[in-house]
Amino acid sequence: MTQMSFELPEFDRKATRAAVEAALEKYRIYKSTLFESREAKTTTEWSATPRSDTGVTSDQTGNIAAYNVDEPAARRAYCKRIEDAVNALPKRERILITERYLNTDCDFDYLVYNNAFDQPIGETTYYTLKWKAFYKMALNLNIQVLKKEKGPKRTAGKAKS
Repeated sequence: MTQMSFELPEFDRKATRAAVEAALEKYRIYKSTLFESREAKTTTEWSATPRSDTGVTSDQTGNIAAYNVDEPAARRAYCKRIEDAVNALPKRERILITERYLNTDCDFDYLVYNNAFDQPIGETTYYTLKWKAFYKMALNLNIQVLKKEKGPKRTAGKAKS
């Protein structure tokens, strides 16, 4: 009987970090801005082109009502998904992500590793923890960017004869 092995994928660090940071920035924007509902136009528009039948029914009020219901629901679902991914992290990683990216008043890494933890941690420990948190969040949110396999390295120039 053979034993199954499971290896975690290797991510492109830069691209994965950018994807996770973009997701967290979107979360922060959704949490800090108000949703502005759309309203139907009450005046008619004049057009020099004659109306023609396009075969498509235009229901402005219905489209606006659907947007006003669907958009806030999508925002809430997105924020809940991010919060669930953060809550699934171990305590230290959760503190790091919450203090650095989810709170609106912290913009610098050094403030987090010096002030957010009960005992301040070192810079290298902080960045190691941060990468582990990003790795787990990328897997949970399914936004990871896998590292591309590179072929054999070829050297430019003339071959010796």
